[in-house]
Amino acid sequence: MSFASLDGKTALVTGASKGIGRAIAIELAAAGAAVVVGYRTGKDDAETLAEELGARAVQADVSDPAEAKRLVEEAGDLDILVNNAGLTRDGVLARMADEDWRAVIETNLSSVFYTCRAVSRSMMRRRAGSIVNVSSIVGVHGNWGQTNYAASKAGIIGFTKSLARELGSRNVRANVVAPGYVRTQLTDVLPEEATHAMLSNTPLGRLGEPSDVAGAVRFLCSDEASFITGEVLLVDGGLGM
Repeated sequence: MSFASLDGKTALVTGASKGIGRAIAIELAAAGAAVVVGYRTGKDDAETLAEELGARAVQADVSDPAEAKRLVEEAGDLDILVNNAGLTRDGVLARMADEDWRAVIETNLSSVFYTCRAVSRSMMRRRAGSIVNVSSIVGVHGNWGQTNYAASKAGIIGFTKSLARELGSRNVRANVVAPGYVRTQLTDVLPEEATHAMLSNTPLGRLGEPSDVAGAVRFLCSDEASFITGEVLLVDGGLGM
């Protein structure tokens, strides 16, 4: 049996139509999991990915509690839940609109509460399950112009640590992966000087790839990580040291 095999397990990945979420879905499927590709937008991308993986694509807006619950129910008996859905609405605090604050908190943080609540009873009843919530290095160290995003990602860390304490006695694990600067559509549009500043502070001297994050998620979902819960794994090339 291969290391970090997920054979026989069912996994739901939110925000899986592109970027890091897509890479996670691909990695979990390669490990043997039956994957449910959760998405809000990007229907064509999600359905194409699902077809390639022999998976299912289910549309839902996980910032809505009813939609999040429906997504979990349609996914079936889950062994793995990966919360990756998120967005940014950057701006300095003094000029940040209420809607930009609410949209980021609801999509990035409240969605994690909604999906974890929906899956927790089933996992506790079966005394098995792994939850991985995707935060960010910004949730650990903050970042200029991202008070809303930093608050949402820091909230994921505190939420997950508390969840790990609640579910541990039922053999259900909850962990966080916090990526650094990863090559996605968001980083592709950054000015050259901003990218250079990131790289100069990253000991490994490169941007991460979505697959780097996906590998960490796979490990935390696997039985090889069965004694790991409540942890925050930085996948950042050393930036957060």
